[in-house]
Amino acid sequence: MQTLGLSDTTPHSENRLKSLLWPSIQSGADVDYLGAQGYWICSILAVFSFIFSIATNHPVIGFLALLFYYLGGVGVRERSIFAATIVFIFYVVNLLVSGPSIIGIVFAALLLANLRATSLASGWKPDSEEAALPPRLNETWGDKFADQLPVWLWPKIRIPYYIFSLIFMLLVALGLSISILRRMR
Repeated sequence: MQTLGLSDTTPHSENRLKSLLWPSIQSGADVDYLGAQGYWICSILAVFSFIFSIATNHPVIGFLALLFYYLGGVGVRERSIFAATIVFIFYVVNLLVSGPSIIGIVFAALLLANLRATSLASGWKPDSEEAALPPRLNETWGDKFADQLPVWLWPKIRIPYYIFSLIFMLLVALGLSISILRRMR
């Protein structure tokens, strides 16, 4: 595999902690790595939100949040600034309403770095063959979910996701407004 250049062992230009919190792009491998990292962060948030909503007896909201975060992660993998922005905004609003926690602040920082990385990656135009994006793998289940599924899914759900996410945000804002008005009485 390495002789064909298909291995994912391409060295990254920075360490993992720096790439999580303040990523930069030096090569096509960095663009690919940051997209996959953003996809997995959003996927983890999707699962945690769903489990928490089920535990608090809100399965419909949990399912909508699962779709919102996961499909946002698919958009992040495909370098959509809109998806990265809307996921970050929703998470920060949710964090402020529910009360900050250490884990919540860490995820907010990761999503902010994710937004920055997505904005950098969306404008990536390789000038040389060495800067070209690496091929997406299809060997393991992780490769199928993080590399192949977003490429197939995003063109089909991009416009519906834009509409869904805006409606979802409006419903959340309406719910927050009603909650605030009830507290003021």
